[in-house]
Amino acid sequence: QVQLVESGGGLVQPGGSLRLSCAASESIFSINTMGWYRQAPGKQRELVATITGGGRTNYADSVKGRFTISRVSAKNTIYLQMNSLKPEDTAVYYCNLDLSAGMEYWGKGTLVTVSS
Repeated sequence: QVQLVESGGGLVQPGGSLRLSCAASESIFSINTMGWYRQAPGKQRELVATITGGGRTNYADSVKGRFTISRVSAKNTIYLQMNSLKPEDTAVYYCNLDLSAGMEYWGKGTLVTVSS
C-alpha cells in the first residue's frame, strides 16, 4: 500500500509563492500520472496539474503560467511550485498517484490559504 505524504501548505498573501511536496512511501514504477488536485470549500475536487511517467505535464487553465509541477524519481517525490497566488487558489491540495496497474492512491491533503 503506497502512502503519499504532502507538505508545504500554509498561509500566504496574494501574489506570494508556495511549494508543495508529495513523497511516496516506496519506489514507484509503471506510473500513469502523478499529480495535484484541490478542493475548495463547497466545491468539487478539481485537477490542478499532473505529470506522466515520461515527464509530460498537464495543467488546469486557471493555473497555467503560475504553477509548475515537477518530479524527482530518485526521491519518489513530486513538487508543485505555486507563484502569483490568488485568493481563489485557496483549497486543500491533494496528491494523487495513478498506476498503470489500475491502482490509485491519494494523500490526506495540505491546506493552502491565500489571504491578506
